[in-house]
Order: sequence, then C-alpha cells, then structure tokens
Amino acid sequence: MADPEALWSQAQRTGSPVVSPVAPDGTVEVTFLWRGEAESTSVGWGVWLELARVPGTDLWHGSIRLPATARTLYYLSHDGADDLPRDDSGTGPAHLDPLNPRPFRFPADPDDPTDRDAWASLLDLPEATEPAWSTPRRDVPIEEHTLPGGRRVAVYRPPGEPPAAGLATLVLFDGWLGRTVLRVQHTLDNLIAAGRIPPMLGLFVPGVEAERDTELTPASAATTGFVTGELLPWARRELGAGADPARTVVAGQSLGGLMAAHVALSAPEAFGAVIAQSGSFWWPKPEHGEPGRLLRDYAEQPRADLRFYLNVGDRETRNGSAGTPTMRELSRRMRDVLTAKGYPVTYAEYHGAHDYVNWRDTFADGLLAVLRPG
Repeated sequence: MADPEALWSQAQRTGSPVVSPVAPDGTVEVTFLWRGEAESTSVGWGVWLELARVPGTDLWHGSIRLPATARTLYYLSHDGADDLPRDDSGTGPAHLDPLNPRPFRFPADPDDPTDRDAWASLLDLPEATEPAWSTPRRDVPIEEHTLPGGRRVAVYRPPGEPPAAGLATLVLFDGWLGRTVLRVQHTLDNLIAAGRIPPMLGLFVPGVEAERDTELTPASAATTGFVTGELLPWARRELGAGADPARTVVAGQSLGGLMAAHVALSAPEAFGAVIAQSGSFWWPKPEHGEPGRLLRDYAEQPRADLRFYLNVGDRETRNGSAGTPTMRELSRRMRDVLTAKGYPVTYAEYHGAHDYVNWRDTFADGLLAVLRPG
C-alpha cells in the first residue's frame, strides 16, 4: 500500500476515497482516510472497515478490495457511534466523508414529527453502471391524499389514462423514501413510456418512523388490514385501479420487503406479485421467537398464485439482527423455500450492501420480472 500521507495528499486533490486502477480480476483497492482525534475510527454501512491510525499523527486509513462495479453508501464513525449522520457538516461522532464530494441525503418526511434528515457519502466505483430507469427525465407529478380513515398516501398516475382504466397497481411501503430517494415514480414513468410495463398506478404508503419496527412486521394486522380493506378498495373506486391480482404488486425494502411478502401471503386474492429487496426475513428477533417465521409460513401454507422478485447485496454478510443469520443467507433461504414450493422466483445479488442506491437502481428489474407475461 502507498504511504498514507501521500494518499491523503491525493485525496485532498481528487476526492476520497482513493481508488486504485482496475485489476485484471475486475476489482479495485479502495482506501478510506480521515484526519482527527478519536479513540477509534471506522467506515460503516455499505463498507465495514476499521481504520488504523498512523503512529504519532492524527491520520487514519484503511483499505479494502471491492468489485469495480460496486455502488454503495458509507459514513465515518468514531468511538462506537452507529447512528447515521444527521447533517452534512462532515463533523461529529458519525459524519460524512469530508473529502467525498458526493453527499447522499435522506430527507425527513415533513408530515412525520418523529422523522429526521439523515446523510451518507456515495461510493461510486469506476465501472458502476448508470441507472437505466430511475433517472428523472421529466417532471412527474405526485398527488397527496388522505383516506377516509385518516391515513396518508401519495399517488403516481400514469399520464393519459382514464380514471376507469382498470390499471395495474403497485403498493410500496416506506413510501416517503420510495418517492424521494428510490425515485420509484420515475422508474414507473420511464418503463411505461418505453412500453416495458403496462400503465400502472403507484401507491406510496408512508409510515411513522418511530413506529416502523411495529408497522412493518407480520405481527401488525393493522397494516395488512389497511392495505387490503381500505387502500385498494379506495384506489379502485377513486383512481381506476384494477382488481386483477396478477397486475397488482406489493413491494418494499428491508422491513418493507418482509411486510410485502407477508401481505401477499395473507391476501393472494388481492396481490399476484411481490418485490422484496433485502427483505428482513430474519424476523422476529430471537428474544421474541424463532427467527425466520415468514419462511416457515411460506413452506407450511398452501401455494398461492404469486410471483416473486428477491434481491440482496453480496456484502450483506452481517446479521440482520443480533443472533440471526445474515441478510444474504436469509434471502437465499427464502428463494429456496419459494422455489421448492413451486413459486416463480427471480433472484439476484447486486454488488453492494443494504442501501438505497442499489434498491433504487434495481427496482426496475423487479417490475420487469414480476409483470412479464406467462
């Protein structure tokens, strides 16, 4: 490895982290650097790496070899801090990489008093492909609605479709981040314009951040009841959503992916397809029961008429919750359970971790997989 002081000088000129030329095996060496006083310093989220201090200096450094196609998010933390940065100052117990010019913001939902901004730094390696479908190409209007029961929902309507069109429908959990970070409305709009999917409503279901761990687990009958008993009937009555389950998709990421798979199993008369990205199939935590309950539910219950798209990061090799298998292992187990039961499953592992840039860039793959004919 090059001299850390020389790498620091390079990072000051060209940005951080410092990335080596692509090796014949398609990997690069990525070196993270930071200057400052701390007892310990590490890289967190998409890359997990303890940094070492150059003796007698305040310079910290660490290197890892990654696929040159990887794109992920990370932040720097000190002395065990594990919360995402709350601002873009580049300072604090956990903060952005101050020499990385590509900050990534998770904006707080203005209608959720428990939500707060969060930030990360984007790591975009030299052979990462540009997202094909999530790039905004026009202004896509989003409608805000409050349903009779008081729950909020945001709606994407395909342009030019009459209100009684019997439209294909997508229900997406974590709807605020689905709109602002994943840009799912743009993915829908672009795929529809290209003729790759049928005209489709997007129903973005926001939640309350402080209640997310409760709302998005199979223990929450209220969420399933809202989606099947209130949201879909309202969308059919007011927006022209169709009633054909084969054209009705439920989707989510992490806990949202877990909940999407649960809702579809609970209501196959309403949904015919599931997109679960990095689904939290470890649920419940060991102290609340045997982990992997939904996998057992799918193995034990009669097969429903459902299609699945599952994906997960090849770097999701840390426990989803203490005492449970890793996210990647559980996604593979879910794939195997579904396949053994006879469900059509498209499964993929992307070069990255448990993060929104990969979910954003691969969401179109899920739509194309579950909406294909046959």
